[in-house]
Order: sequence, then C-alpha cells, then structure tokens
Amino acid sequence: MVFSYVGVEAQATSGANQNVALTLSNAIAITFASGNSTNGSTITIPFSNVVQFSNGNEADAIQPLLKVQSNKSFNVAVSSSSASFTYSGPVSPAPVMPVNNILFMEVTSNNTGGAVNSQYWNEHYGSISTSPVNIITGGLAGGNQTFNVEFQATPGFNYPGGVYTVNIIFTATQL
Repeated sequence: MVFSYVGVEAQATSGANQNVALTLSNAIAITFASGNSTNGSTITIPFSNVVQFSNGNEADAIQPLLKVQSNKSFNVAVSSSSASFTYSGPVSPAPVMPVNNILFMEVTSNNTGGAVNSQYWNEHYGSISTSPVNIITGGLAGGNQTFNVEFQATPGFNYPGGVYTVNIIFTATQL
C-alpha cells in the first residue's frame, strides 16, 4: 500500500495597528470676504446738502460682507475704537464729534445661522459706541458663515466741514 501526502502550504501573515489622534484646538476668525482680510476698505458717507445733514445719510451702496470661520457656535459684537471721530480739516482746535448716536449700523443679511439683535436688523439702525454690543448671537459652526452690514450717520449741523473717521471693530467670540 502506497500513501501519498499532498500538503497545502499555509500563507503566513502578520499585522500591525497604528492609532492616529487628531488634536483640535478651538479656532475662530472673522474677516472681510473680499480679500479675506481683517481690514476692510474705507466706507465714505458723503454729506453735501442740508437734507442729508437733517435726515442723515447712508453709505454708498457698499455693504461689507464679513465671514466667520469657527469650529464652535459664536457671537459677533460691534464697537468703535474711540468714543469720538478723528477730525481732519481746516478748523483748529479740532471739533469733537462723538460716535455714539451719530454713527449707526444695521445687519442687512445674515447667513450665520444665528439670530440678529433686533436693534440692528430689518431697517433698524443701532448706535455704535466703545462698548461692544452683540449683533449676532448663536452663529453656527462652519467655514463660511457670512453677514452684511450697512452704515448710516446723522451728524446734524453742529460740526464744520472736514473728514471725520473712526475705526469700527467686529469681534467674533466662541460660545
């Protein structure tokens, strides 16, 4: 009797495991959508006739589009860098024009998923001062959360001709 053996060769295998951990920090940025910069272009509000001085005037059709990028929900606040405008003109000493109750702003569109403060929404222009005021609350996390603003000023007749400027600050804060 003859025996034959047919062997099946077993394949050898080996494995290795690697853990990968992502370490995410909380991140937030607010920029002007055009140019992706933190510095917007100068917005000019002209006053060339008595109707504009009496009733106020809005900025020309420029509405800055701001963009928030955040991995958490957020609020956006607005404030001015100074309580008074900086004057450039021929009058000396320089007149002091307050920002509060002269410069106003409204949110004209909101694509952040958050709620707009009613004092700054739907044809309501809210005053701007050095105290930050939330204009958007509960914005949703995302990489392209945008909103537009528009400015209006009502200086009245108490200030001489010249250029009055102030820096407006938009601050996004994670919740």
